[in-house]
Amino acid sequence: MDFDADLVRTIALELKPLEGPLLPILHALVDRFGFVDERAIPVIADVLNLSRADVHGVASFYHDFRHHPAGQHVIKVCRAEACQSMGSDGILESMETALGIRLGQTTPDGRVTLEPVYCLGLCATAPAALVDGEVHGRLDPPGAAALAREARA
Repeated sequence: MDFDADLVRTIALELKPLEGPLLPILHALVDRFGFVDERAIPVIADVLNLSRADVHGVASFYHDFRHHPAGQHVIKVCRAEACQSMGSDGILESMETALGIRLGQTTPDGRVTLEPVYCLGLCATAPAALVDGEVHGRLDPPGAAALAREARA
């Protein structure tokens, strides 16, 4: 979907009456477009009478407010301490190799985006990852690579 400043303004104006409207507006844009286009920042700032830096600071702080469209499938590898202590570095490396991309990137065919997440609350089943919101725990490198290849297929 192409950027539509009028639609962004409409969404922002609808949610402006809420207490603390910035986060609901950003979530609404992600729901609608799949990401927060950088061109939406000045529109939101204007509607909320905030600086562009204020809006950009919030939008860039939270990982779920992507600034680019995600792939058709999103894999989130837990990077929290418990998962790291149980081998998430190896999980990540095997997924990067299977997909041919690095953390934070999307495959050239747009099929898979590989992202970090900081704690899934699955410490007992670490290392863990989410594939399109589905939890996968007790991963090992071969299993992680298989998940990545399946997502890309």
